[in-house]
Amino acid sequence: MTGGPWLRIIDGIDARRQSNAQQDQGEQGIDTQSWIRGTVFVGVLLALVLAERLAPRRAEHGDSARLASNLSLVAVDTLLLRLLLPVAAYGVAIACEQRGIGLFHLLELPTAAAVLLSVIALDALIYWQHRLFHAFGPLWRLHRVHHTDPAIDVTTALRFHPLEILLSMAIKIAAVAALGAPALAVLLFEVLLNACAMFNHADWKLPARVDAPLRRLVVTPDMHRVHHSVDPAETHRNFGFCLSTWDRLFGSYTAHPAAGHRDMRIGQADNRGAREQWLDALLLQPFRHRGASIRSHNKNKLS
Repeated sequence: MTGGPWLRIIDGIDARRQSNAQQDQGEQGIDTQSWIRGTVFVGVLLALVLAERLAPRRAEHGDSARLASNLSLVAVDTLLLRLLLPVAAYGVAIACEQRGIGLFHLLELPTAAAVLLSVIALDALIYWQHRLFHAFGPLWRLHRVHHTDPAIDVTTALRFHPLEILLSMAIKIAAVAALGAPALAVLLFEVLLNACAMFNHADWKLPARVDAPLRRLVVTPDMHRVHHSVDPAETHRNFGFCLSTWDRLFGSYTAHPAAGHRDMRIGQADNRGAREQWLDALLLQPFRHRGASIRSHNKNKLS
């Protein structure tokens, strides 16, 4: 009896130690995944820059101000994510694993199955999120910053307004928590998403014998380039980033631009001037832009 209070104190100390140990492991995991994502990001970016120089499709990369602004946007995006959503989707996945939160934890799926299903589900989520950003006016004004790039190359994959990046991360966090996606799946998906986005925006001419079978599974540069056409009927097609399955399954697939890849016009009809490509103009564009509203696209976009 006399040992009861002391045992409760010892149990409390052990519980705090376990909690601190879990917190330390979570922080180490977040640091490790950040290093992995950063290393893969830089490696893929440099490899695709080289591929663009060796085998360009259009060789139309614009001026240095455009390139600097695209690179600056990703720096701003990364900084804001660190400040406002520091744990991001990976940290939420770790927390859910520790607490058994989410569908896959309730179903007690094997880890391999949960990882595979999570990656597929998150890729489907990004497809539908992309379609939503094209369909809803205020979201389109944010996403339109990505589409007003007058050229397309690997840096276009980095050209997203910070508010869109924050909204996208919030959606991913909610999906990860609901699914109970394993932290490994979130890491794999984030690496795939970044790598595939850079790959399918690259100004890289893949041989037809490579592109044709490859696009049956993943989005290729020629497939995604259609999405950046100035023609609204093509802008609202080919929404996928990683798997090409979703566009085929949900009727949003177009094989080639009407004008051909060399002659198609990239971007939007307005916001094409050199001054419009500066970083400050890109950050303010959603709040200044009222012309060519989403209503002008509605007759061409998918229902």
